[in-house]
Amino acid sequence: MPLMQLIYASRPFGFEAQTLDDILLSARRHNREDCITGALICRADLFLQLLEGPRAAVTRTFGRILQDDRHLDVALIHVDDIETRLFAEWDMRDDPPHSWMWSQAEVRAGALRGATAASVQAIFARLAQEPARGQAQQQALPAGG
Repeated sequence: MPLMQLIYASRPFGFEAQTLDDILLSARRHNREDCITGALICRADLFLQLLEGPRAAVTRTFGRILQDDRHLDVALIHVDDIETRLFAEWDMRDDPPHSWMWSQAEVRAGALRGATAASVQAIFARLAQEPARGQAQQQALPAGG
């Protein structure tokens, strides 16, 4: 089954810990059902998310995200076919931003507008190599998923 990778960025609307928990619970449930994996980097001024899985499922999921009023200024950064998943063992990994990512001042100054798809992919590739902070690892998808 061909796989697709999609990366988008958005601004959270009314960011609160409970809102993030709700997003993650919903994403993990839907993603598990749809054989989607990925990662979400979130903070008060930025959501940066990578989704990977079957093309139709990722497209449907992104459609739901576009309709979600907890996001503002959703911007598609990258979409392409992939051979292997970066986050195969995660329904949705969530991580805080790291010191090697953009500062709030850089985001306000337009870091996302100036970012290339390759530079954002590199953020997720680096994240995939780092241990998760304070999370139990999800079960891997079944073979072929």
